Amino acid sequence: MKPRSTRKIAIIGDYLPRKCGIATFSHSVYRALSDDAADNECFIVAVNDVPEGYAYPPEVRFEIAEQDLSSYRRAADFLNLTDTDVICLQHEFGIYGGPAGKHILTLLRHVHIPVVTQLHTILEEPSAEHLHVMKELAALSARIIVMSERGRRILEEIYGLQADHLDVIPHGVPDMPFVDPNYYKDQFGVEGKKVLLTFGLISPAKGIENVIRALPEVVKVFPEVVYIVLGATHPHLLREQGETYRLSLERLALELGVRKQVIFYNRFVSAEELKDFLGVADIYITPYLNRDQITSGTLSYAFGCGKAVISTPYWHAEELLAEDRGVLVPFRNSDAIAEALIGLLIDEVRRHAMRKQAYLLGRGMIWSQVAELYANSFERARLERGNGVVLHSPIKPLEQEPRELPALRLEHLKRISDSTGVYQHAKFTFPNFKEGYCTDDNVRALQLLVMLEESGDATPDVQALATCYASFINYAYIPGTCRFHNFMSFERTWLDEDGSDDCLGRTLLALAACVGRSRRDDLRHWAVDLFQLALPSVTKTTSPRAWALGLKAIHEYLRKLSGDRTVDLMRDTLTDQLLVAFDQNSGDEWPWFEDVLSYDNASLPHALILSGRWSNRSEALDVGLRSLRWLMAEQTAEAGHFRPIGSNGFYRRGQQRATFDQQPLEACASVSACVEAWSATGDSFWLREAWRAFAWFLGDNDLHLPLYDARTGGCFDGLQDDSVNMNQGAESTLAFLLALQEMRLIELARHSIPKP
Repeated sequence: MKPRSTRKIAIIGDYLPRKCGIATFSHSVYRALSDDAADNECFIVAVNDVPEGYAYPPEVRFEIAEQDLSSYRRAADFLNLTDTDVICLQHEFGIYGGPAGKHILTLLRHVHIPVVTQLHTILEEPSAEHLHVMKELAALSARIIVMSERGRRILEEIYGLQADHLDVIPHGVPDMPFVDPNYYKDQFGVEGKKVLLTFGLISPAKGIENVIRALPEVVKVFPEVVYIVLGATHPHLLREQGETYRLSLERLALELGVRKQVIFYNRFVSAEELKDFLGVADIYITPYLNRDQITSGTLSYAFGCGKAVISTPYWHAEELLAEDRGVLVPFRNSDAIAEALIGLLIDEVRRHAMRKQAYLLGRGMIWSQVAELYANSFERARLERGNGVVLHSPIKPLEQEPRELPALRLEHLKRISDSTGVYQHAKFTFPNFKEGYCTDDNVRALQLLVMLEESGDATPDVQALATCYASFINYAYIPGTCRFHNFMSFERTWLDEDGSDDCLGRTLLALAACVGRSRRDDLRHWAVDLFQLALPSVTKTTSPRAWALGLKAIHEYLRKLSGDRTVDLMRDTLTDQLLVAFDQNSGDEWPWFEDVLSYDNASLPHALILSGRWSNRSEALDVGLRSLRWLMAEQTAEAGHFRPIGSNGFYRRGQQRATFDQQPLEACASVSACVEAWSATGDSFWLREAWRAFAWFLGDNDLHLPLYDARTGGCFDGLQDDSVNMNQGAESTLAFLLALQEMRLIELARHSIPKP
């Protein structure tokens, strides 16, 4: 055996004495890995489904409360401090807390150890939640272990995983001699009988009633048949329904006149006891009802120990029992079970040939062989990929040159756009037609493309997109109110009467960007006319955010048309309105314009910094800088990274702030405001703050997960309490792209300043 670097192994999952299949499997893996090499150190991180936990053996070093998200984080801290070489995660959706068991992702995100995940359930038609969990689980795992070729194919075809990321390792089985079942029968008082066996935790999904219904026909031919049903009722079923299912089986056997032929052993047996029960069986039966079962430990044990097997055709049985290594019968078909049983009991030559074929193949499934395959997988995980997590790099000090920014890519923006405009939402990476279009997003898209045009990055296809977005905005204009519709259905009908104040402000900002930055005469002429028609409407609103957006728009407009006295007077009006709002709501501990920090917060101080700087109003500049400095302090986590106000409740004065869901819009607004503060003051503090906010997109955040998807050019829709929202909608993607363009421009400006 070649030397290994993997010595200390942590197994995460359910564990004995908890009564479940995963617990038994985890114990078997622990025993196999501990026996595989004398200097291996294995320990268990066990998951508890009851508050009191279990009387665990010494190898259990840490316990996780299934529904307590914080305990997963504590477990990660424990693992990081134990010098563990590799984590072997036993995964089944139902054993971890949260929707689709996603609490386990919190642990995986915070460990700095290679993770090898063994999948016990693989869904061929996953829900959106299950798909999200599985994809992130795969991304956080250095390697994935499946126990069948069918599982490997599903992961490649349905989930898009790469073959070199996957290891197929069969379910381990005990090492038993190939013996005549009659050797064991006297131990159970069934000598001279033909013994049928089903074992495992008992629940309705096992289909045991179908075997009982088959027995009357079998007994007619073989009156000496007995059917042993071995196993305790599943603990979850027992807590909810008691022994209702088992009692129904007993009543059924009584009604059919086969009660004497059915023997119930209502207990959870040890591995050693199980060997004896397997030894006594002539035929093993798995009459399960669910086709989508990718692995069965009971089937593996019976097969590997050389039993003749009759099974319904769930996935694992189809694969393991192919080529006459067993008999497959239709689901819920007692007649077919009876026919298969009678046929195998009559044809002893076929039955014993089937047993021998199974036993020989099972030699490669014994735990000592499987342990070697695990060890190889662990070595690959450590040597090839680490733990699969792309850890973010710390932000470089300002003195270190050059700064590294991602490439600006528009592929995803193009993907979620059509000839009408940009779609509001996406399902993962493709547009969600059902949610239609939003003017807010089309104006953000137009603003971005005009900024690209100004910097010389506008290719012909970008100019075509700009025309598309401008056409959408033009159609959204409402002449009667000089405002803009905001929501349009996929069928191209408007869903609102008069738009929102924020939509008005954002549209003015995009129009003004066309005026101040575009080189296209058609865009500038169109934008000037529409801007002048709509601008007076913003002074009639009562929204400080709309006033701030209006002020930012006026600044863009006056870059090109600074002599427009009417617009200049409106700048004074909106500046005064914002200052009044600040005076009425602010205090020493709350220097802010409202009694709540909600969304797009940094736009408010940003507007006053612009207005104060360019209209020589020192009070406005001072208020803008003071409120922005306070906001950035409020948006700083204990560890120093950027933490925007969560949209799941916001932050009301005097109340507890919401931490999640964190939105890309907040990072974008903060980047833009800090860039403007740096331009106004030359203080490098603001440049560091801009970089800190931008780094949130790249993974310098509460979960250490990137929001920017470098593969697509899109941005995820937000940071939740334990994951990212995997959808890549328009607002989030445009927020990232706008922030990136701001950072690109400011870096160019910094490098163009002559050094002293």
